[in-house]
Amino acid sequence: MLAPLDGQILHALQLSPRASFRRIGEVIGVPEQTVARRYRAMRRDGVLRVVGLVNPRVYGECQWVVRVHTKPEDLPRVAETLARRPEVTHANVLSGWTELVCIVRAPLGDSSDGLLHRLPRTSSVLSMDVDLVLHVFGESSGAVWTGYGHTLGSSQAAALAEQPAAATAYPVPPASEDRPLLEALAADGRTAHAQLAERTGWSPARVKRRINALEASTTLTYDVDVLPERLGFPLHAMVWMKMPPRHLPHVARQLLSHSEIASVIAVSGPNNLMAVVIGRDVDDLYRYLTEQLGTVDHIESYGVRVRTRRLKQAGSLISHGRLI
Repeated sequence: MLAPLDGQILHALQLSPRASFRRIGEVIGVPEQTVARRYRAMRRDGVLRVVGLVNPRVYGECQWVVRVHTKPEDLPRVAETLARRPEVTHANVLSGWTELVCIVRAPLGDSSDGLLHRLPRTSSVLSMDVDLVLHVFGESSGAVWTGYGHTLGSSQAAALAEQPAAATAYPVPPASEDRPLLEALAADGRTAHAQLAERTGWSPARVKRRINALEASTTLTYDVDVLPERLGFPLHAMVWMKMPPRHLPHVARQLLSHSEIASVIAVSGPNNLMAVVIGRDVDDLYRYLTEQLGTVDHIESYGVRVRTRRLKQAGSLISHGRLI
């Protein structure tokens, strides 16, 4: 069970991943040292990780939702192989242990030696569905799962929410000299400026300026990987929905207002909206489907698949029930 203070710290990080412990403490009303100690305990226990990510558009890549059906005896090996590949950013095993759902980064014109071309030729793969991610709904302050409760009040959230800088129209490719900086932030998105200066050989002031520039160009983004299972929420379901395209934004906004929702994305294919639902148990999922999803207008049909095992999130592998 997540303690109230830990829930507030988690929510603060979801709103502002690099906010200082001092700033979080001021907003919550506890000493800086207490925030630092509780955060480090959650990170040590594999509950959460803050990771810095490079926008895939920098490399001309798109995101694809890939559903892979395999022979049951081959699924563990295929799953492990896919989770270890850098272009696979999320990997999940669905109930029945014959299907994997992954998010794959690849160009629109994926080459013949790319993963999307090679997977269907693998003998273990029986079939594969590939849909393009058209849009990820929600801003940084609204596209986070808060079903754990103990979240910040509206005034506290407003005090932490970062004002977006004037972003360029398209992310700027990082320079070769940015590699040590980006690698350090990929390992820990909250690495302090002083430590980043040691890694890069730059001054802390230069590190700060460069991070600000990469963030403003949307080249550098952050994700807060959370393992809900460690917080008492082991049930995860993926809901595929179909509706007229003109209603996608309206439906997505309603879904994002539900605390059980972790993400909502528009995709190509016969079902044009996908959402991830997180709950404590089967009763939670049933209540959500009947009392909340069931009241959303314009959804013509939907299908639900339960996730049996999570293998990888945006910046973390999952091993022995921990983010690593």
